Amino acid sequence: MDNIFIHPTAVIDSPCVIGEHTKIWHFSHIMNNCTIGKSCNIGQNVVISPQVVLGNNVKVQNNVSIYTGVTCADDVFLGPSMVFTNVINPRSAINRKDQYMKTHVGKGASIGANATIVCGNDIGEYAFIGAGAVVTKYVAPFALVVGNPAKQIGWVSEYGQRLKFNEEGMANCIESGQVYKLSDGKVTVV
Repeated sequence: MDNIFIHPTAVIDSPCVIGEHTKIWHFSHIMNNCTIGKSCNIGQNVVISPQVVLGNNVKVQNNVSIYTGVTCADDVFLGPSMVFTNVINPRSAINRKDQYMKTHVGKGASIGANATIVCGNDIGEYAFIGAGAVVTKYVAPFALVVGNPAKQIGWVSEYGQRLKFNEEGMANCIESGQVYKLSDGKVTVV
């Protein structure tokens, strides 16, 4: 595990794959058979369950739980204390490990602090989930969603800036200048 920082209080089960230049901080638990990409940052008190896959440059803030069934593409941001679920109807007395549902978070998406992602609901690339939101359905690429249950209130750029579309369905990111088109309820980069 050359070029990886693991704090002495972290617990790393074997086997797992951890990419170079990744940092794992205090009291985090990386369980067996998960894959963490290159240049990731895993904050304090994070749990990453078996079979979870994180792409490259994923930022996981403190107190995040990532359960079996979750995959994150490159450049995903998981805010402090957000959580994924993996069973739709959990009961303590009933073992439902064979019913884990999958959730995929697309490239560049951000999930805000204390948000909850209910299992089986994918998050599109560059989507932005507001702090405290409870996601109960699919979130489209570039969508901005907030609330409980989460509702879409707009669109964001790859830089996370709110997009304001004109009558022709065109918008520019105020930070990057990149041009976006809204057509048939979908945003694309021009």
